[in-house]
Amino acid sequence: MSSALLTQNLLNPPVLFFFLGLIAIAIRSDLEIPPAISKFLSLYLLFAIGLKGGVELGHGGLSTDFGKILVLAIGFSCLVPLYAFWILKKKFKLADAAAIAATYGSVSAVTFITASSYLQEQNIHYGGYMVAMLALMESPAIILGVMLFQRYRTDGAQLSTGKIWHEALTNGSVVLVLGSLIIGMLSPDAAVEGLLPFTNDIFKGFLAFFLLDMGLLAGRRFKAITSAGWFPWAFGILLPLLNALLAAMLGGWMGLSEGNTYLMSVLAASASYIAVPAAMRMSIPEANPGLYVPMALAITFPFNILVGLPLYMQFVHWFRP
Repeated sequence: MSSALLTQNLLNPPVLFFFLGLIAIAIRSDLEIPPAISKFLSLYLLFAIGLKGGVELGHGGLSTDFGKILVLAIGFSCLVPLYAFWILKKKFKLADAAAIAATYGSVSAVTFITASSYLQEQNIHYGGYMVAMLALMESPAIILGVMLFQRYRTDGAQLSTGKIWHEALTNGSVVLVLGSLIIGMLSPDAAVEGLLPFTNDIFKGFLAFFLLDMGLLAGRRFKAITSAGWFPWAFGILLPLLNALLAAMLGGWMGLSEGNTYLMSVLAASASYIAVPAAMRMSIPEANPGLYVPMALAITFPFNILVGLPLYMQFVHWFRP
C-alpha cells in the first residue's frame, strides 16, 4: 500500500474528526453529540447517498457490471454469515456467534459513504446502482443469523419467520436508502437541482460531524471488548481483510470497473453496527450487545476507515487485468 495514499486518507478532515472523537473520550472530555442529532446525521447521509445514486442510475442506466455485481452482493451477503458462524461458534455461545455472524455478514452504510467520498476525491467513477447493493446486503445476513440461531438452539423456543422477514426488510436504513434511490432515479434533473446544495455542497461537512460522533461512540465501546481477550480483535480485522481480498479478486476476474470493484470490496469488508443491533435486540435477545456491537464499531469500523480504505484500493489494483 502506498504510504502517500495512507497519509492522504488519514489526513482527510472527516477521518481526523473521527480521531478527535477518540481523543475526546481518552482525555475524558464532556464533548457529546445529542442522540437526536446523531440520528438525524445518520438519516441525512443515507438520504443523500441514496438520492445521488438514484440520479446517477437514472442518467446512466444499468451497465454490464450490474448483473455481475448483483451476483457478488448476494453471494457475499449469504456466504459470509455462514462461514463466520462456523468459526465463531467454536469460541462463543450460540446466541453470540449468530449475532456476530449477522453483524459481519451485513454492511456498514457509513463505511460505504466514506468510501464513495474517497472515490470522488480520487476522481474514480462508480455505478449508481452500488447504492442498491448497499441496501440489498443489509437484510440477508440478519435473516441468516436468526435462522442459524433457531436451527441450532436446544431450548425449543422459536421466532416467527414472518417477524424475521419483516424486521429485516422494513429496517429504517433499508427503506430510506432504497426509497431515496428510487426517487432520485425517477425525478427529472430540473427538480433534483434544487436539492443539490443540501445533498452535495454540505455532504462532506455532515460526514465529518457524523464521524466525530462515531469516534466518541467507538471510544466508549473500547472498554467493553477488552475482557473478551484477543480473539474478537483478530476476527474483527482478519475477516474483513479476507472478505475484501476475495471481493477484489473476484471483481478483477469478472472484469468489473475499478470503482465498482472497490466499493464491493468495502461492502464485503464492513460490519453493521446500526441495522443488525436493532434487529438482534428483538430476534436474539440472548446475544450480548456488549460483544457484537463493540466488535463492529470499536474494531472493524476504525480499521476500515483508517487503514482499510486505501488498503482495499491496493487489493483492487493487484487483481486488475
